[in-house]
Amino acid sequence: MLNYESLHEGQRLEPFIKPPVTKVQLVKYAGASGDFNPLHTDDAFAQEIGMNGVIAHGMLVMGFLGEYVMKLAGDHAVPANFKMRVGAVTVPGDRLTCSAFVKDLYEEGGQRFVRLDLIAEKEPEQVVGSGEVVLRVQ
Repeated sequence: MLNYESLHEGQRLEPFIKPPVTKVQLVKYAGASGDFNPLHTDDAFAQEIGMNGVIAHGMLVMGFLGEYVMKLAGDHAVPANFKMRVGAVTVPGDRLTCSAFVKDLYEEGGQRFVRLDLIAEKEPEQVVGSGEVVLRVQ
């Protein structure tokens, strides 16, 4: 959880490691999101179009980063802006590490904010998602 007073620019926050992605997780996410593209749920289809097998939804990776952001925010901050870009492909078995770096701290209109750069990586150091979040500290 964030403590605004102890943050400084460039600081790396404690990372969050997700368990390996599973095919069941991809099917559940397809149902929850309504994205039933067979690239995410059907190995035979994925192989027909040149992939080794199914790949995770990019928005699932964003969900992992969102989970991490909410762990960091705890009861002390609220996301004010969150964006992400998809990088390398995530497949079942990949273990993702979510990390954040303090980009800057600022005050505006009597409110305190912290801007974080976000990265989701799989081993070895392949970025599968990157982005930014602004947290309004309460």
